[in-house]
Amino acid sequence: MEEKPNINYINELAGDDIAFKKQLIAVIKNEFPTEIKTYFENLEKEDYKKLASDVHKIKHKISILGLEKSYNFAVDHEDNLKEGNPSLKDGFNTILQNITEFLNKL
Repeated sequence: MEEKPNINYINELAGDDIAFKKQLIAVIKNEFPTEIKTYFENLEKEDYKKLASDVHKIKHKISILGLEKSYNFAVDHEDNLKEGNPSLKDGFNTILQNITEFLNKL
């Protein structure tokens, strides 16, 4: 069964503060597309050092969206990229697509 993004952690952080919840969601929705655009640009260039940095930034949003298995996958992908190995890119791209679809509906 595929993991599904959620805002449970955001709800937990925000509590009854609706404005804070909206602000957190807005930050994620604003930053995520830019971060994945940079990731794909660096993937095309095969710049593994920058890719590892991109994944490092993205993985925190993966965690915030309740995707524990995907977060662990991102950690492995980041480690592999540091070694010049992009072998997990297809799985990571699927995670990015899953999150993008979720954020577009949010």
